Amino acid sequence: MRVAADVSPLELADYQRAVRLLLRHPLITPTYPDRNALPLIRRWAAQLRADLSEVLGYRLLTTADTARLLRAHDRLDATTPALTRTDRPFNRRRYAYLMLTLAALGRSGTQIALSELADAVAADAARIDGLGMDTERKPDRDAFVDAVAWLERRGALALADGSASAWVNDPDRAEALYDIDREIIGAIYRPSRVLQHVGSVTALLDTDQNLMRGQATTRRAAARKARRLVLEQPVVYYAEADESLHGQLRSPSLIEDLERLTGLSVERRAEGVAIIDTSGRLSDVRFPGGGTIAQAALLLAARIAAYCGPGNRRNPPALLPAPSAAERLAEAAARIDAALPRANVLAELAVPDKPETATADEAVHPFLPETWLRRVMRELVGHYGAAFGAVWRADPDRLLDKAVALLAKLRLVAVVEGGVLALPLLARYRGVTAEVKQRGVTAEVKQRPEQSALFEDVK
Repeated sequence: MRVAADVSPLELADYQRAVRLLLRHPLITPTYPDRNALPLIRRWAAQLRADLSEVLGYRLLTTADTARLLRAHDRLDATTPALTRTDRPFNRRRYAYLMLTLAALGRSGTQIALSELADAVAADAARIDGLGMDTERKPDRDAFVDAVAWLERRGALALADGSASAWVNDPDRAEALYDIDREIIGAIYRPSRVLQHVGSVTALLDTDQNLMRGQATTRRAAARKARRLVLEQPVVYYAEADESLHGQLRSPSLIEDLERLTGLSVERRAEGVAIIDTSGRLSDVRFPGGGTIAQAALLLAARIAAYCGPGNRRNPPALLPAPSAAERLAEAAARIDAALPRANVLAELAVPDKPETATADEAVHPFLPETWLRRVMRELVGHYGAAFGAVWRADPDRLLDKAVALLAKLRLVAVVEGGVLALPLLARYRGVTAEVKQRGVTAEVKQRPEQSALFEDVK
């Protein structure tokens, strides 16, 4: 099946824009992410439904006022959290309040007062060990209203009167009234499993259930998983991928399908494959990017790449193996499962855990100790400090933590005990040069012609 088979060359760019929009925002409503999004998706709904199912194994559900993309998840991903009103990632309490708010709204009519909704959530939270919600405490009210605001941005709730911010500051005198859109509420919460049957978060992942199926079906499922990994991950390293996917990751059809589907370039090199999105049309994080943290991360990446490169013959870094995909999955699952309310799980019906298969080959990568990283960041702050904010100049260790977190999110480094490992994609930034201007640091990636590849071994 050819991707976008019924799309004319003149309309292909518009169709690809719809694909990117839906992949970036799996829930689209009349107002979210903007008023132009839903008409665009509805125009291409039939072709989107066919392509996303065949290429990625995703399901697109549309109603009069919603478009909902149901993904097949292969890995746990902490890089796109729900955000508060101040754009901070949700913590566990806020996620819990969000789920309880959805449950309370499912039992409500067409309108609800904020205080009434808060009382319903508080009553449910009181029955969960270690959670609770006291509307007399402002931190609890803040967390609850963050969950309400998340739903409001997506159109599930619409403010009819009053102010949620005023209620947070003075719940005895202020109030807010919301209209409830039950269609959007139903589109938001669509679990892929009966949660009372889930014994671990890994049961929510798309895994091979060892069903009897033909060779063609098995090959098609592997191809979909390979495409999903490339689409959803900043980079897929062969050393970390299941060996059964290596052939699909190296298949020419993978590049052809993803490029035609998304309109972005896909590059394959000796170590792996990645989609290149320099415009930020699909990625939630643009790198290189603006801001002190992104610029500091770019400068740090350049220093790491230079230190690990062929020019450093006198004092090369040690080589250590990176945590495997299976180990990262187990660690993330353990953190999430620690909060699972075991009393509500029906053990006899629980889906058994199925850990990801480890790869046979163990790749090694240059190790940069924390002391080296802190020294380099202090040097960078000392050299470019005039362009950084005063808060960051006063606390280079905090800036280092933020920069390393960004590089790890992009799979440029792997955080390990005592430091980081430089991963192959980092070599893309060996040629970074920077200059200080009045309003900040300007950093540019400059590569010699022979280094124009996506990535190469960092040795």
